[in-house]
Amino acid sequence: MRRITVLGATGSIGQNTLDVVARHPEDFEVFALTAHSQVQVMAELCLKHHPQYAVMGSQSSASELKELLGTQVSTQVTYGEKALAEVSAAGDVNIVMAAIVGAAGLVPTLAAIDAGKDVLLANKEALVMSGQLFIDHAQRSGARIIPVDSEHNAIFQCLPQAAQQLVGTMSLAEHGIQHLLLTGSGGPFRDIPLEELSKQTPGAACNHPNWSMGRKISVDSATMLNKGLEYIEARWLFNCSREQLKVVIHPQSVIHSMVQYTDGSVLAQMGEPDMRTPIAHSLGYPERLESGVSNLDFTQIGQLTFKQPESARYPCLQLAIEACWAGQWATTALNAANEIAVDAFLQEQVGFTDIAKVCDSVLQSVTTHEADSIETLLAIDKKARLAAKQWLQEYAQ
Repeated sequence: MRRITVLGATGSIGQNTLDVVARHPEDFEVFALTAHSQVQVMAELCLKHHPQYAVMGSQSSASELKELLGTQVSTQVTYGEKALAEVSAAGDVNIVMAAIVGAAGLVPTLAAIDAGKDVLLANKEALVMSGQLFIDHAQRSGARIIPVDSEHNAIFQCLPQAAQQLVGTMSLAEHGIQHLLLTGSGGPFRDIPLEELSKQTPGAACNHPNWSMGRKISVDSATMLNKGLEYIEARWLFNCSREQLKVVIHPQSVIHSMVQYTDGSVLAQMGEPDMRTPIAHSLGYPERLESGVSNLDFTQIGQLTFKQPESARYPCLQLAIEACWAGQWATTALNAANEIAVDAFLQEQVGFTDIAKVCDSVLQSVTTHEADSIETLLAIDKKARLAAKQWLQEYAQ
């Protein structure tokens, strides 16, 4: 019986994780669930899964959750960043699903890493922000990192077993690997005329053609900044050089990513676009678990197509690729600026194409820093957010 803490339990990844866990009650026990502010959903999850602890983002949301739960379960309700770190590092925990969206997931995920847990990494921002520091922490503690994002999990599954044991430190060339190919659907705007991009609404951006996701990550998929963040994450997970990492648009989202070997072989991981597949793989690794996902019906797939991403259509992707190789300060600043810009877009304060403008402006305004500690990275994150907010204030005038 393995005990699991789910960071970001009320989100899409969190709820899909709990769906898979519930299918295997003999293997998993829920130790803790965390959420920011979705009290009603959290209450329902607590009543269903009976965690020992529930952590909310604020005292008020924790109080509301306590009132909703009453005496129906024995779950202890608490709140705040310290509590998040505590349930991530607790001695009773074997597995931590790191699924908090955005920079807020960095501290509790690092707490799990430092405690030597099996960390199922769905929070790409942790690596985007901390990169080599994150990998170094895992090396020191002996924590095992298993990627959950569908693209990174696909690559992980296509690696030789020896390489799977060396997440963050592997040499791709020594394992006969020439390229990693990250696939992306291209989002809902991949085929519209470029001049129509500026007119797109939050509703349209969140209408992903293949995946069911939260609003923030749906917008990131529309800009392909999400693929850019995945590119940065892949650089650290698989210890890539720039020449070893490529992005390919694959509209059908059947092939989730590929590994190209030096002998000409290409291994691809395929499946329905359902996050329960990579979640089940990461929960059961190295064994396979039933996930509840339908089998892929090859007779119904039709064509599989691929193309290069256009820089004019996806400037955020290009910004992310450049930031990846500019330094840790740049990826931290980009992630922060994007979070502010996407929030403003969802509130209809700026247009869709303004997201890239905010990110570009912030990257140009934040000077190069030595990102040699978590404190330094958090300071860069704060500075970038302030710069993004300043851009928005000037835009509104």
